[in-house]
This record gives sequence, structure tokens and C-alpha cells, in this order.
Amino acid sequence: MRQLLPTPIDDIDPDDAYASDSRPAPPGRPWVMTNMVATVDGAASIDGVSGGIGGPADRAVFGALRAMPDVILVGAGTVRAEAYGPPSTTPERQRRRVARGQQPYPRLAVVTGRLELDLTSRLFTDSPNRPIVITSNQSSPERRDEVAQVADVVVAGSDRVDLTEALAALAASGVEVVLCEGGPTLDGQLVVAGLLDEVCVTVAPLLAAGVASRIMHGPTPDHPEPLRLDRVLEQDGTLLLRYVRL
Repeated sequence: MRQLLPTPIDDIDPDDAYASDSRPAPPGRPWVMTNMVATVDGAASIDGVSGGIGGPADRAVFGALRAMPDVILVGAGTVRAEAYGPPSTTPERQRRRVARGQQPYPRLAVVTGRLELDLTSRLFTDSPNRPIVITSNQSSPERRDEVAQVADVVVAGSDRVDLTEALAALAASGVEVVLCEGGPTLDGQLVVAGLLDEVCVTVAPLLAAGVASRIMHGPTPDHPEPLRLDRVLEQDGTLLLRYVRL
């Protein structure tokens, strides 16, 4: 087994490192990756948001990872808690995306059962491309019509959102790579459904205690999913880990 030692993040270009990774789409769905941050004792947020956990290294990898997918997947609760706006991409990252055959900006896809979204927020009004809203047949048809005025609506599942069906619909539209930014409940649902191919985790040298969720939270899967450690980056005690499915 090859041994991985931490590489100082200042010694590499995160954009080059994460762009060089292989992400072959499995049959019938895109490659699904997630990027989360946690304290040493496992807290995924402080005072309800994750922004206070990550530092400069986390922000560098966050930007590099956000430049990779065709679609960024996020739960409605995280959209509200983190005041999500449209995905932003630097001109250089736009150039790289276009060179890879992608659109200059990734699209944002919001998973929501009840469609409790502020349709006047920047996420919808300032987005460089049309967002996607993923819901189930249980949501109000009238509300779906309202959302359809500002986003592409994907209906997947009957009484709750079926992520397998949703990802199949994204794949059918040409999506090959999806980055999930949580929150923990959405990530947990992906784990239970066996849909995660890549897990990127920033471990910050902090102790938070409290009652914050883990980075993945929800029902227990039938068995733990084995992963292979692929990359370890480090800066000032912060570890940035990349794991892939075996």
C-alpha cells in the first residue's frame, strides 16, 4: 500500500491538482463528489454555518473544486443558512472550463421537498446560467409553476426527492460531474443511496464541542462504504483530504 505524506499546499497549484484527477461517470449517473469542512472533533458548523471553520487553504481548495463540476448540488436548508448566491468562477478558471468542454460557470442545483425558496434572491436573479431546482411529486404543482419561471424544475420521486432518479435526469441532460456542498443531511442521503464517488474533507485544527452535526448525517447505511485516501494537503495544521470510492 502506498504511503501518503502531507504535501504543503503552498508547494502545489490546487487548480492543477484537482483538475488532473480522473472522474469517470458511472453508468446512468454523473460522478458525484462532495466537499465538506469539519473541526478536529467533528463539528460541521459553528453557530449554524461552516464559514467560520475553514481558513486560507480550505478556501483555495474550495475554489479549485468548484471549478470542476458541471453542476453544484446543495440542499435548500444550506442555501438559506449560508445565503447562497450564484456560483462564481475566476476568468482563468472559466478559460480552463471552456478548454475542457464545459460551460464557463457550473450550474447550481437546489434539492428541496417543499420548494421553500426565495425566488427574488441573487441565486435566481444574478445567476449567469439558469439554476436547477430538484423536488418531488409531493410538492405543490402551483409552486412548481412559480419556480419554473426562474429555474429548470426536475421532479424526482413521489413522496420525497429520489436522488438516484434526480442524478439520472442530470446525466440524461449531459451532466458528467456533480459537486455536492451539503448540508450534512443531503450528504447522508447520498451515502445511504450509494451515490458518492469522491469525498474531499478539510479538517481544521479547532475544537468546537456543542451539538453541531457531523459532515454527513442521516439513516445508517447497510454497511460502511470503504474509501481510498488519494491526497493529503496541509497548511498550518489544517489537513485537506481527498478520498475516492474503492
